[in-house]
Amino acid sequence: MRIGVDLGGTKIELVALDDAGQVCLRRREPTPAGDYAATVALIAAMVRDAERQLQVRATVGLGVPGSVSPVTGCMRNANSTCLNDRPFRQDLEAALGRTVCLANDADCFALSEATDGAGAGAPVVFGVILGTGVGGGIVVDGKLLTGACAVAGEWGHNPLPNGPDTEGIAPPACYCGRRGCIEAWLSGPGLAADHARTSGEVLSPENIVSRAAAGDAACEATLVRHETRLARALAGVINLLDPHVIVLGGGLSRLDRLYRNVPRLWTPHVFSDHIATRLCPPVHGDASGVRGAAWLR
Repeated sequence: MRIGVDLGGTKIELVALDDAGQVCLRRREPTPAGDYAATVALIAAMVRDAERQLQVRATVGLGVPGSVSPVTGCMRNANSTCLNDRPFRQDLEAALGRTVCLANDADCFALSEATDGAGAGAPVVFGVILGTGVGGGIVVDGKLLTGACAVAGEWGHNPLPNGPDTEGIAPPACYCGRRGCIEAWLSGPGLAADHARTSGEVLSPENIVSRAAAGDAACEATLVRHETRLARALAGVINLLDPHVIVLGGGLSRLDRLYRNVPRLWTPHVFSDHIATRLCPPVHGDASGVRGAAWLR
């Protein structure tokens, strides 16, 4: 039995999978916002309760909004800032009395979709999160790629390649302290900011999508710019990594038009006379992150 835990800013989700990937138990609890000790205690309690209910001792994998520094062993780059500079994995291992596997939530998403999702059987899968932030994960031959600095797949903090749709616009600030990051352009908040900047109207990403579908020209133009920028950014991934499958996750992955339009738009930017990369929606949807945590080894 495998237990996966997805630690989010508002909720902690647990899932127990058998070796065939069937869900045996699922549970959610509100995240103790800003309280590190309470977060560790709650995750440990959820795991113990699940094991009591299932009458097993399981492996435990954890997806987190950040990564572990290979230098200090502590958390870094987590938007749940109470985790940063804390030995989170070590503290959870002490609370549970066993080894815990831990990975970035985007890595968990990629592993889930490469294991038994949209990228199942593909040699190289790139998983993308397009949500409040923009992240990525790389799976090669079924194994998660971490890298020498433990930042493999951190695609969202590369600069967006320039194009006609970015000329004359000051590169937007990113939470990481840089400007012009892919995340600052292509996240949900980035999409809303782009619309406000060009139209003067403040709308949520959901409203932009619905109004574009109803024929609103300004909202349609915002989505076209988003697709064009996403295509350029993903073309850079294809040129560098040459994945067989790119799977989109996060709130913006529900936008069906991306799968029709982006592959057409990335063609001029890919350094090949033939593009075999498939752009796919996730099979497991919002459950991919917690499922990927369960598949960690």
